[in-house]
This record gives sequence, C-alpha cells and structure tokens, in this order.
Amino acid sequence: MPSSPLSRLFDPRAIAVVGASANEEKPGFQILRALEPFHGAVYPVNPRGGAILGRPVHRSLGEVPGPVDLVALVLPARHSLAVLEDAASVGAGAAFMVSGGFGETGDAGAALETDIAGACLAGGIRLLGPNTSGFLRPSRGLACTFLPAAAALRPGPIGIVAQSGGINLTLAMMANAQGLGVSLAVGLGNAADLGVAETLNYLAADPETRAIVLHLEGVADGRAVFDAVRAAVPVKPVVALPVGRADLAGFAESHTGALMGNHRLTCAALRQAGAAVVETLDDALDAAYALSVTRLNPARDPGIGVLTGQAGPGLLMTDTLRQAGVSVPELAPATVARIAGLLPPLTYMKNPVDTGRPDAGFGAVMEALAADGGIDAVLAYALIEGGALDVGGAAVEAAGKTSKPAVFATAGVPSETAGLVDALRRAGIPVFLAPDRAARAMAAMVADARHRAAEPDGRESAPPGTAPPLTRAVDEDAAKTLVSAYGIPTPKRAVCRSRAEAEAARAAIAGPVVAKVLDPGILHKSDVGGVHVGIETAAALEEALDAIERISNAGYLIEAMAPDGLDLILGARNDPSFGPTVLLGLGGTAAEAVDDVAVALAPLGAGEVDAMIDSLAGSALFGPWRGAPAPDRAAIREAVLGLARLIAEHPEIAEIDLNPVRAYAEGAMALDALIVLRRA
Repeated sequence: MPSSPLSRLFDPRAIAVVGASANEEKPGFQILRALEPFHGAVYPVNPRGGAILGRPVHRSLGEVPGPVDLVALVLPARHSLAVLEDAASVGAGAAFMVSGGFGETGDAGAALETDIAGACLAGGIRLLGPNTSGFLRPSRGLACTFLPAAAALRPGPIGIVAQSGGINLTLAMMANAQGLGVSLAVGLGNAADLGVAETLNYLAADPETRAIVLHLEGVADGRAVFDAVRAAVPVKPVVALPVGRADLAGFAESHTGALMGNHRLTCAALRQAGAAVVETLDDALDAAYALSVTRLNPARDPGIGVLTGQAGPGLLMTDTLRQAGVSVPELAPATVARIAGLLPPLTYMKNPVDTGRPDAGFGAVMEALAADGGIDAVLAYALIEGGALDVGGAAVEAAGKTSKPAVFATAGVPSETAGLVDALRRAGIPVFLAPDRAARAMAAMVADARHRAAEPDGRESAPPGTAPPLTRAVDEDAAKTLVSAYGIPTPKRAVCRSRAEAEAARAAIAGPVVAKVLDPGILHKSDVGGVHVGIETAAALEEALDAIERISNAGYLIEAMAPDGLDLILGARNDPSFGPTVLLGLGGTAAEAVDDVAVALAPLGAGEVDAMIDSLAGSALFGPWRGAPAPDRAAIREAVLGLARLIAEHPEIAEIDLNPVRAYAEGAMALDALIVLRRA
C-alpha cells in the first residue's frame, strides 16, 4: 500500500526486541519465536549478550548493526522511557509495548504512560500499546506478539482492530480455525498513541483487507471513531462489536442522559456511521467473512429470498431475518408459477421456498428465486443427505447465472460437507454450517446495503460555539425561549413574581392554564409537586400557588394548557466522547419506564430523523392510529433538526430535556424544557 505514517509499525523491514530472553517461559523469548517466519531482520537486545534461537544478542540498541524500523519492548514498565529515548536516537520509527503497569494501574502508572507518549511524540516514534498483545500480519510472516502459535496463522481478507489484545488474538485464531485468515489484526491495549480511528483509517486503505472487524470497550474518542467508520464504509464494510462504556463521565441529570445510556449511544453512533453492529464474536466474524466475499448493492430495503431443503431450518432463517427487520417479501405470481413447475406438490413456494428433500433441481429453483424482481439476494440451506453434493454443484451453477449475491448454509458429517463447502467458497459464495449463523450474516449484509443507499447530503450543519454561550443556570422560561429560537414551538406563557401577576396571566390566557414552580435548581418539577394543570378559576390558582410556595419562592410560570396529542421526548447532549447527540422517543412521565428511544449524532439530515422514528418500537403511533389522525411528522422532524443545531452551537450545555413534546395533526409543541449546563 502507499507509504503511511504507520508503515514502519505494520510493515517494518527490521525489528529489534529489547528485553530478549533465552528463557522459553518469558515473553522476551516467545516474541523471538513468533518472529521466526518474519521476512526481515530481527535483532535481539539484552545487556547480557549471547545468542538466542541462533541470533546474536546485542547489548544495546546502539550496537544493532543495521537500521531499525520497529522496537519491541518486553521489559518492566520502569525501564520503558529510557529505551524509547534510545530508540529515537537510533532512528526507529515505531514501537510496541507488551508491558503492563501504566494507566490501568492508577495515577503513578498513568503519569508514566503520559511520559512515554510524550517521548514518542518528541522522538518521531509511533507507539502501539502499552499493555498490548501486539499485532499480526501473516502475509509478511509478522507475528509481533508473545504467542508463538500466532506465527502459523494464515493470511486472509479480514482486518481486526480491537481495544483488547485478548479479543484481537481470539478473533484471529477463530478466523484461522474457520479457514478464513486475517490481513492485519491489531490489539491496541492502552492506546497511549495509536488509537481506534487511525488504525481504522489504515485498514481502510490496506489492499489486503476486504472487511474490518472493530471491537470497542471504553470509547474516549467516540466522535473520531464515528468519523473513521463513516469514511471507511464506502470503501470497506465495517462490523462492530461494542461492549462496555462509551460515556466516561457517566453523568445523567435529565431523562435524556438516563435514556441515552452508554452502550446504546455507542451502538447508535456506529450504526449511523454505517457499521453493521453485532453482539457476539461469532457474529462479528461471520458477518465480516460474508462481507469480505460479497456486498449487496445499495438498497433502502433489500428483499431476501429464502430457499431451503428442509422446513425447520428455513423457518429459523426466516424468523431470524424478520427479527432483525429484514424484508422477506412474497414472490411475484409468475415466480411462484415457475417454481411450481420445478417442485412436487405440498411444498411452500411464496418465500421462503421449501423444496422438500433437495435434489439436483435445487439449483433451478434457486435461479428462479433470484430472478424475482423483489429479491436482492438469496439465503439457501440444504442438509447433506444422499445426493447433496449435486445440490452444491447446482447451487454453484445457479449462482453463476445471476448477479445477485447468495449465502449458503448446510450441515452434515464433515466427510460429506467438505466438498460442498470448498466448491461454494471457490465460487465466491459465503457458506456456513448452521442456518441461523447464515441468516445473521445476511442481516449484517442488509444493514451495510441500507446505509450505503442512504442519501449522503441534506445534513444540517452548524459549527460549535457560533451562538452566545449560556453563562448561568437556565430556568424553564429561558430554556423555552432558547428552543423557540431554534424553531421548536412552545406554549403561550408568562413569568410571574407575585400572586397578582399570576392571576393577571391566568385571566389573559384564554382557557385553562398550567402553574409551575420556576426555579432553575429544581430539575424535575413534577416529582416534587411543582406542576398543577387544568386551572380555570382564581381559587384553583391560589391553591396551586400555595403548593408551589411550599417548594420554592423563586417564582411561577403560568402557561396555556395544551390539548391532548402524542407525547414524545426530545433530548440532546454534549457527550464527553461522541460530542453533540440527540434523542427521540415516546415521552411523558413514563418515558424512562417505556424506554423506547432512538439516538443519533448531530449534525444529521432529515432522512436520519425519519430513520430514528422508524426504528422505534412504537413507530406505528406516528401514523393514523385507531381513528386518530397521524401526528405531523414534518413538524417532529423539524423539531429534532432544530434541537441538533442548538446542541451543536452550545458546547456549554450538558443536556437538554424536552419532555413532553406534544405532536398534533398539525404542528408540535415543547410543553416542558430543561437545560443543564456543563459543570465548571
């Protein structure tokens, strides 16, 4: 690949191992053993000298007879700083450190980690680690790790970037066991220098990599990761396995913060960027394998044709797809008629298509299914029985007659499945030994195709900090004034500092009113009895004000009571990791109990807001429901876009909570507004 700032790390010509050891139980020996297949020079370094594995041991980096690209540090943490300074003095361009004892151990270790990162920056060294298991590049015979067995791993099309070195090695071993192989597998460890985003960029440009697996734990630079995934996906598919925490600060003073959570925000950001998000290591590897072989054409809602030789596996695959929101459309009448001419009676032919026991005609049915105009890809299963190898040959032949991708699953004794698996792989058809695994891989392919079909433009954009910052606590009236300036309507209201003002406001507002405590220190007014609705008389107002004054004497907010509608929650947050984010869901006082929300990063476009609405479990409520007119989707969309602009322009805001936002057949209105500023 073209020269990269990381080339001396991932494509070195010579490696020095500082801390080399003749003791076979120590990492300093194990790394040398793992590097035996390496195509370049390897220089063991240890003050004791001698020889290890037939290589002379040099007493210092200064004694190494040739130039060094990469220095492997296999020694206690306390010696690392001096060695990195020596590495810079001999012109090394990269280093990786397997040692622990840094930021993961506390303040002293974190200080040492800061020092080594500074030394690397000053010396022009790119650092992998510390506390990492290293990286693997089998096509170069390169296993920079303390696991000698990794030297035998085969090269392949799957790139891996994992925050855990253990997960990195596990995925690489799994890929090897399945006959797949990896292009480059990187365990980041503490990531004092090299992080997720830059490694993703490298893999996206790597010609040996056809699909990328991304493993995430804590995400300190979520926005950079989001940008890197979004940049990679048009070139290479990305499969993401997020675990752990995204928000390192963990604050959640409003409903918004509680509902966004950590894992939910990470998953939402990755999906928005275009990654196929999965939940297990098996699913991550299966999806990456399928996507490394073939990608569906971009489509907003790809239709999948399911073909099976046995009813049970076919139903399992269909159910798995539908649970993932994948379309399994009914076939056109002409397609059903064509298939009926190929199959015996009593089989199901509308999709899924059940052939009964598969035979050599299986391929003709597969070809007919793929020819249907509503089908974008085929998912097929055939249990090995009798003439199943003929089934495999027929499937390969059918796949060659159509441009539509296919994924195949089978099962049987290894002596019978091996030939079928090999034939399908040679034909460029991903094949799995379980129907549900194949279906989940297909679901990931559909997620990838949907994202690439989304409109690339139309994003609302506002550079952070373009509006005057808020400098003190914001009460509800000020919050509503601000959100109104961003196009989100609010009720008619009056701020009152006396009972006389409150009564005058009630009289001036036609119809019933709501009386609220107006105190920026009270975040959740309903919880303390600070909200009184349906007030229509002076006596009722007096009673409400009595209750409010028992809570606070800061003042009252009198506003028009809104008619019934669909209650939503809209929220926004300046997340410490991902930056400006927005939330949309079903709202009201039970919002957290219902927990039906969608999250996205700002800025975003109208199509992304529609995708948020459609992803909700209660999305049917956004259309006509039980005779009621549909709420104004355009008004809801504009409210979300306005909120996204607001949070992007105000980095001093921690969270915004608009709950409820009441949507009507025409328009929408924020009935409550809470703004929490960042703590100094």
